Amino acid sequence: MAVASTSARRPEGGVRGGQKPSRAGYFFVSGYVILLVAFGILPTVYAVWLSISNSRGQLVGLGNFLRTFTDYRFAAAFTHIVVYVLIWLVTLMVLVVTLALMLHGRMRRTSAALRFVYYLPGALAGVASVVLWLILLDPANSPVGFILEAFGWDSLATVILPSHLPVLFTVIAFWTGAGGWILVMYGALNNIPAEILEAARADGAGTFRIAMRIQLPLLRKWIAYMLILAFATGTQLFVEPQLVSTASFGMIPDGWSPNQLSYQYAFQAGDFNGAAALAVDLLFVGLACATAVVFRGRMFERD
Repeated sequence: MAVASTSARRPEGGVRGGQKPSRAGYFFVSGYVILLVAFGILPTVYAVWLSISNSRGQLVGLGNFLRTFTDYRFAAAFTHIVVYVLIWLVTLMVLVVTLALMLHGRMRRTSAALRFVYYLPGALAGVASVVLWLILLDPANSPVGFILEAFGWDSLATVILPSHLPVLFTVIAFWTGAGGWILVMYGALNNIPAEILEAARADGAGTFRIAMRIQLPLLRKWIAYMLILAFATGTQLFVEPQLVSTASFGMIPDGWSPNQLSYQYAFQAGDFNGAAALAVDLLFVGLACATAVVFRGRMFERD
């Protein structure tokens, strides 16, 4: 009878205990949902409406998309961003994961200091970091100007040639943003049970084999998450080429990236519908690539 009464009481307590967290959960996520709707969903819906209408509010279907697609700057801007994103994602994935593995392994004794050093560049705002890099890349003012001159770059104009920009922007983006991702990957590595790693070492597995067979597979979802956000950030490139264009007095076109081109449509030509069409183009590309990474990386499957 005692057992029966105890088991009878448990569901009641379980229901009460389950109701309170659920209501508290709704309260805690409500702020995020409100901000998401106000600054995410509603602006997106408005942008989609602008992209399929004209300045008088009349539906034009794909007219704005076709008009921006035939712009002579469209192909160049999207080609630039594709090259940059490919270099950026490969660099980010390889170096971030490698540095995180090293931080978790052989450099564990100095990991606290290194985590601080890795994260420090991220404290600089985007504009400040680009201005800093413009100084570093100018052989006449840079403290490492002798290195630039050794490569035959004797002026800022020779350093920021259009063919160099994807690599330069990758270096700037990695310097400012990689530290945070290294810390994320380091935290994910710390969540791997130590018993698994010890068992692998007991079986004779070396550092490389442990990384390839255990750590990297368990980091799969975190790497996929990093690629999704890094891709979204990369396609939105604006500050870096805009400042470089200004510093080079127009040597770099002001429509180098799609975001810059959208800015030109909106604030130079006053064509907000064309600007919205370009923004929706980037939205669809980002959603398609994110969906592919989510399903390819099996992010919502339980291990």
